[in-house]
Amino acid sequence: MSAVEVEKSADGQVWTVCFHRPEARNAVNRPTAAALLEAFRNFEKDDTARVAVLYGRGGTFCAGADLKALSSGVGADGLSRNGNRVLKPDVNDPLEEGPMGPTRLRLKKPVLAAIEGHCVAGGLELAVWCDMRICDETAIFGVFCRRWGVPLIDGGTIRLPRLIGQSRAMDMILTGRAVDAKEALNFGLANRVVAKGTARAEAEAIARMIASFPEQACMQADRQSSLEQWGLPSIGHALVNEYELGREVLKRAALGAGRFRDGAGRGGNFKDHGERPSKL
Repeated sequence: MSAVEVEKSADGQVWTVCFHRPEARNAVNRPTAAALLEAFRNFEKDDTARVAVLYGRGGTFCAGADLKALSSGVGADGLSRNGNRVLKPDVNDPLEEGPMGPTRLRLKKPVLAAIEGHCVAGGLELAVWCDMRICDETAIFGVFCRRWGVPLIDGGTIRLPRLIGQSRAMDMILTGRAVDAKEALNFGLANRVVAKGTARAEAEAIARMIASFPEQACMQADRQSSLEQWGLPSIGHALVNEYELGREVLKRAALGAGRFRDGAGRGGNFKDHGERPSKL
């Protein structure tokens, strides 16, 4: 079995990207990183695909980069020839490769992480790259690479503070300590905590709900504005960007407003809005 497999819903709208290296607690080596990158590049290019779920099989989400590979083949410059590729980021390439594979991709579509067990070091960086993190009660987060002098070099020092705030992120980054599912939920690092063994099912249910919204371009524009605000110099610039992105889809908003006028979606009903979600 390949270390990375993609399972799709019947209509192709929801993709679940599964990776499994049980001999290494789902640590990501160079071939696995390349396979994850390819899977998410294909997801972005597929016109039918709407939402993806990233899932580590076997009760562990991801133990980070494969340190055994990283420690082998070290050249005179002190860099590993066998470890994950670490290249200088290209700000002009939204589909470039990251050390853990997809972690530098700037996708237009949302990705949800389904997390069971340890989600640490580079695995944490994979998780915070995702838009949401659905965890079961066994989930453990942490910058465990602190013990070995391996840095967060795949977006962790940027995305983690943005998600949970500078103070809490510094607690995790400086100490490397374990954060369980309950604390992660309190931090805002986890979006949902569910019963043991049900993270994937819950993440796929949420993905189907998101994929069912009839105006995907509207959701994608709001998502893009939320992500891009961090790189803009002021709230004024962010408001302009929100306006420009929203203007492109606003003309279709009258259709949704018309459905509400005619009685759909009353009382906060999310099932009565248009297209219906499929099942995997």
